[in-house]
Amino acid sequence: MNSHILAAVFAAVFMGTIGAISVYAGVSAETVTFYRLFIGAALMAAFLLLTGQRAKVFTWPGFKVLVTGAFLAGFVVFYVMAMNYTSMANAVMLLYLAPAAASIVAHFFMGERLSGLGTALIALALFGFAMMMEFNFNLSGRAEEAAGLFYALCAMLCYAAFILTNRLIHERVHVLTRSGYQMLAGALCMLPLMLMQEESIQAGQWGWLAAAGVLPGFLAIMLAVVALKALPAATYGTLAYLEPITVIILGWLLFDQSLNLLQMSGGALIIVSGVVQAVWSQREAPPAPVRT
Repeated sequence: MNSHILAAVFAAVFMGTIGAISVYAGVSAETVTFYRLFIGAALMAAFLLLTGQRAKVFTWPGFKVLVTGAFLAGFVVFYVMAMNYTSMANAVMLLYLAPAAASIVAHFFMGERLSGLGTALIALALFGFAMMMEFNFNLSGRAEEAAGLFYALCAMLCYAAFILTNRLIHERVHVLTRSGYQMLAGALCMLPLMLMQEESIQAGQWGWLAAAGVLPGFLAIMLAVVALKALPAATYGTLAYLEPITVIILGWLLFDQSLNLLQMSGGALIIVSGVVQAVWSQREAPPAPVRT
């Protein structure tokens, strides 16, 4: 297998581990989010310094990068909170409606007009999400499920805002500089909320918090950058949908969160919609030079 494709695969799989890691860590969503972002930012800075890329660390990234960091913290913490109340599959599939939501906002406010195909793909993704939802909740579980979907909706809105605000960042800000400062800004946003929890972290939990910073934090971003340098955007966008598949598989294997046929079909529609959108957008976009 091509090494860059392998990097994209591992980036998506590592990104999909945050749900399982947060469950095993057994701490609040605020704490998991802080350590995922802070450790990720520290490792990114160490990597750049050790590889002679000092200038990428000691540079002002711009206010827009810091704002995107706040949105990054928002979608991570709400996503983790959602999985405390609803299944991992429901949470991740609602989260992955963010590209569709971002496309709608960009259509009305950023001059990025939606084509007929784009509109149809968004409708397909929404129909797939409706199929994912279970409407036969018992009374005792209905409130918890509603809370989970609410937090997942908040995560999706933050993720959509993260996508949109990233488009406004100047190209002069290198992707590694951008990623590092976004994680740092997100961690600083979460710090006071984490301290308010007044949690006592046990020895065994530190390992899971470190894993949150290394796997879905630093390694996922580094491998994504490696893959994006060589792969077409459509190819990478397609492989990125291994993340929700990873989440669903981990939920099934580790926590017995199985899906029925209707839900699996709905999830497949969301993934197919995203893949087709990635391929089509790449066909319409002019070629862009790769920055190193």
